[in-house]
Amino acid sequence: MTSRQGPTRGSASVAVIIPAHNEERLLPACLAAVRTAAGHPEVAGSRVVVVVAADSCTDATSEVARQAGALTVDVDARSAGAARAAAARTALEILGRDDVWIASTDADSVVPEHWLDFQLSRAAQGWEAVVGTVVLDRPALDSRRLAVLHQHLYEASRPPGGHTWHHPHVHGANLGLTARAYTEAGGFPPVAVGEDHALVRSLQRTGHRILRTPDCAVTTSGRLRPRARGGFGDYLARLAAQESAVNGPR
Repeated sequence: MTSRQGPTRGSASVAVIIPAHNEERLLPACLAAVRTAAGHPEVAGSRVVVVVAADSCTDATSEVARQAGALTVDVDARSAGAARAAAARTALEILGRDDVWIASTDADSVVPEHWLDFQLSRAAQGWEAVVGTVVLDRPALDSRRLAVLHQHLYEASRPPGGHTWHHPHVHGANLGLTARAYTEAGGFPPVAVGEDHALVRSLQRTGHRILRTPDCAVTTSGRLRPRARGGFGDYLARLAAQESAVNGPR
């Protein structure tokens, strides 16, 4: 494992990147939460640039983003990977690549107020990437049985007794890394889904220090009709169908 200097706490610039496809309804809450996280006392000294990549949008996503103070970049790819990469590229063109931390979330997600503070503090400890977990914004997912099943499967690898959980999950909704690590790993590939997993695998191959932690979870949508096919939302939809087949309609 290589050792590299991470962003210096208090001087690092932060690029918050958000892909969005027709998210005019949920995007305002996402951006309000990011704005709160950027205003955290321990982050206030850092320059924070928020970029929304509006991918093949037919609604007011771009206008909503601009009204909230975010920069926008238009993408016509229907690809989470291409959108996330475009947002990162735009942010790094503005901030440069020295002492920059890239924080990734999703338009249907709400980050906690200490999200950026948490990631930057881990960067100051020498971690080059922080891979976090998510919780669902509809805890019952319209079904208490489904919520319990999802939580059981999601935390199946959590050790008993309060021991540290190096979880196996990867979510673009809760991911952060240094610009240097991002560049060395090749960035987000232009794939429809799974770009977050691909980037983390590349970070592993290139020997970067990765912290997998559940300690700063991001709240994400529990909708069963996802924007991206084959991603986390499709997993939830399949789980709902399986649960209904076993236990009957909700």
